[in-house]
Amino acid sequence: MPSQEQLKKYADVLLRVGLNIQSGQPLVINAPIETAPFVRILTERAYVAGASRVSIHWHDALTERVQLQMESEENLQHVPRWFIARADEVMEENSASLHIAADNPDVFKDVPPQRLSLRQRAIGEKLRHINQKFMEDEITWLVASMPTADWAKKMYSELPTDEAIEKLWDTIFTVMRMNAEDPILAWQTHLNGLKQRAAFLNEKHFAKLHYTAPGTDLWITLPETHRWQAADSVNAQGTTFTANLPTEEVYTLPYKYGVEGTVVSTMPLSHNGVIIENIQLRFEGGRIVEYHASRGEETLKEIIELDDGSHYLGEVALVPISSPIYQLQQLFYNTLFDENASCHLAIGKAYPTCLTNGKGKSEQELIDMGVNDSLNHVDFMIGSDQLNIDGVTQDNQIVPLFQNGEWVI
Repeated sequence: MPSQEQLKKYADVLLRVGLNIQSGQPLVINAPIETAPFVRILTERAYVAGASRVSIHWHDALTERVQLQMESEENLQHVPRWFIARADEVMEENSASLHIAADNPDVFKDVPPQRLSLRQRAIGEKLRHINQKFMEDEITWLVASMPTADWAKKMYSELPTDEAIEKLWDTIFTVMRMNAEDPILAWQTHLNGLKQRAAFLNEKHFAKLHYTAPGTDLWITLPETHRWQAADSVNAQGTTFTANLPTEEVYTLPYKYGVEGTVVSTMPLSHNGVIIENIQLRFEGGRIVEYHASRGEETLKEIIELDDGSHYLGEVALVPISSPIYQLQQLFYNTLFDENASCHLAIGKAYPTCLTNGKGKSEQELIDMGVNDSLNHVDFMIGSDQLNIDGVTQDNQIVPLFQNGEWVI
């Protein structure tokens, strides 16, 4: 277990690099109840960093599982007014939002996927306006993590619980650069490197990307006004923040109707307590017209059939195999980490911030620009040491970007 001083340093990285908390800014922390000891440290360090108020929204996945199993379908679709009002208040007060993603990966494995989709659709519809503001970076937000007992045992089942937790802390500290002499400086250096990658891609302004690997032959058209982003985002007040820690990606959005061919996943996807393996998708005119999985296909179906937008892609992300997460060769059962081990795509909603003229556009204006909209945004991993990616310029020149899973540039 890290010392109190190490935990304070970790909290400072999340607050200062991730959220870049501003003096007088409120902070909302959404966390599993198992993470209470670290959340107390986060709360203290947030006040030291200048937060005006820290509010904790606890959740308990085991209780949520009982509700999902036993409530009527009518009640599963009920979203109370206070739930929406609370989310609205977070936006109105320019609160920073920190979500700790550390739940037991298996907690919902016995819940029928259809009931999970019912609940997700109901909440998504009621909070659509809030989710849009998050996707447009109007508010400062961060997804980060810490070990919990069930998650640690899932990853290291051969170890006693205490040792599994200790090993997961060590692993997280490794990929979070906490072993550097100055972790905050190490992150600033890393983020600058990602921004240089994004700048190169934006300078080239590719028209298309071509992915090839065993089972994958995929063409992705990029919108005329697309732009590649690295980890840094800028909120409505002009403050920079980093929405995911760890992060190893540069990303943009595809033209909704411009995806053609086939792609297969290279890592299992852990989604709502179900492991989905060997995802195979075929696209025509941007739409998923055929899908299969060797395991978890029913859950894959619920993802794709959630709404019409879930039949299209919303994100294209590039991550090299030199990523420290990939180098561990360890499945985390947590998309925050797994997506940063591998090039990935996302089924569902696109980030309007990935268009040079995307912010402030209405939902219909974005749709007219070929930006996908959905209640979903589900990343799945397609990178490996056999993946090659070529960029196609506006005048049809081919520029190798990835060879054998690594940047060429």
